[in-house]
Amino acid sequence: MNVFVFFPQEKYMVKLVGKLFMEFTFKIESSLDKARAGKIKTPHGSFDTPVFMPVGTLASVKALSSFDLRECGAGIILGGNTYHMMLKPGLEVVSAVGGMHRFMNWSGPMLTDSGGFQVFSLGFRNKDARLSEVTDKGVSFKSHIDGSLHFMGPKESINIQKFLGADIIMAFDECAGNIMTELQMKSSIERTNRWLIRSIKEWKKNDCLSATTGKYQALFGIIQGGDFKKLRRQSAEFIVEQKLPGIAIGGETIGYDMEKTKEVIDWISDIVPRNKPLYTMGLGGDPEDVLQVVKMGVDMFDCVAPTRMARNGTMYNGELIFGSSLEETIFESEFDKGRLNIANSRFRKDNKPVDEKCDCWTCSQGYSRLYLHHLFKSNELLYYRLSSIHNIRFMIRLTEQLREKILHSGA
Repeated sequence: MNVFVFFPQEKYMVKLVGKLFMEFTFKIESSLDKARAGKIKTPHGSFDTPVFMPVGTLASVKALSSFDLRECGAGIILGGNTYHMMLKPGLEVVSAVGGMHRFMNWSGPMLTDSGGFQVFSLGFRNKDARLSEVTDKGVSFKSHIDGSLHFMGPKESINIQKFLGADIIMAFDECAGNIMTELQMKSSIERTNRWLIRSIKEWKKNDCLSATTGKYQALFGIIQGGDFKKLRRQSAEFIVEQKLPGIAIGGETIGYDMEKTKEVIDWISDIVPRNKPLYTMGLGGDPEDVLQVVKMGVDMFDCVAPTRMARNGTMYNGELIFGSSLEETIFESEFDKGRLNIANSRFRKDNKPVDEKCDCWTCSQGYSRLYLHHLFKSNELLYYRLSSIHNIRFMIRLTEQLREKILHSGA
C-alpha cells in the first residue's frame, strides 16, 4: 500500500492501488471580515463550518441518540475522550466492533480528544493525594473509577485514538492551568512541543490510517501558553511549522474566560494560516460566545455546557439580530445570557414553546414551557431528552445562521 500526504490547498490525500482518494480537505467558500464559511471533507462525510460539535465524552451525547443528533443537524460530534474510553468500556471492547462509529451507531464525521486535559486535571482534584504525575515521558495517573494505575504519553494517546477510529484526532498536550508562573508555563509548552513531535511520529505510522477503520485520520496540534502572549505566539509558531491538517487552541482560559479567550485568539491571528481549520476547545457554553469567536475566524468549537445546562434546568432562548455587517450583529434575549430557567414558577402556566422561533423537535412538536417545567420539577427522564434536543439544536442553528450571513454577504 502506497500512502502519502501533501499540503497544497489544504488537501490531504491517500494513494491506494494507484488511485487518489481525497481524505481530508478544508475549503473556504466565503469570508466576511475575519469570519469564514467553509466545508471540511473527511472519510465519514463532509460538514459545514462554522460548526458546533456536541460532546459525547463516553461515546454518548448525554440523553441523545444518534438519530436525535442527526435530527438536530449535527455535522460532526466529539464522540469520546481518550482517557475515559480507555478506562470504560476499554479499548478492546471498542476496537473489537470496529471503532467508535460502529460502537455508538454514528456514521458521520467524528473527533476524539487526546485525554491530555483529563489526566492533567486529576492532579488538582485533591492536593494532598494527587491522582496524576507529569513527566517528560507522559502522565502517570490513578483511575478515578477504581484507583488502578495507568500511564499515558503521546504514543499511547495517539495509538488509542487510532483504534477509536475518529476522523480528527488530537495531539497529546499538557493542558496548563492559569495558576502557572511564566517560567512554569514556558516549561510546559516546551514539553507539549516535544510531545507534539512524538504524536506526529506515531500518527504517521501506518500512513496516518486508523487501526480499526483503515481510513485516514487528520491530526490537529493544540496551542497552549496560558495567559502569556509571548508563549502563546511561540506555541502557535511551533505548531504551524509542523504543517498539520488543523490547529486547535486549548488551555484553561479558552471558553471559560471569554474576554481573555478573544485576547488569545487576537494574539495568534497573524500566525495561524487562513487555509487551516481553527478549533477553540471547550467553547460554546453561551450563544454570545459562539458569535464572538466566529467573528474572529474560528471554524470549530465544542462544549459540554449545552447538554449539562439542559439537564440542570437551563434552556436557551434568543436570536441573532443581524446588522449591516457581521461585526454589528448581536445576540438578543429577554433572559440573561439567553438562559431560560425552566424551574422558575413563572413557567408553571406558560403554554408557549421554549423559544417561539426555534425549529428544534421539542419546540416544533408543541412541547410547552409549562410541560417542561412539570417534567423537570417531577424528575421525569423525558425532560432530559427534550431539553437536550433544544439546546443542541439551538447552538447548531446559531452556527447555520452565521454561516448563511457569511455566504450571502461575504466575498
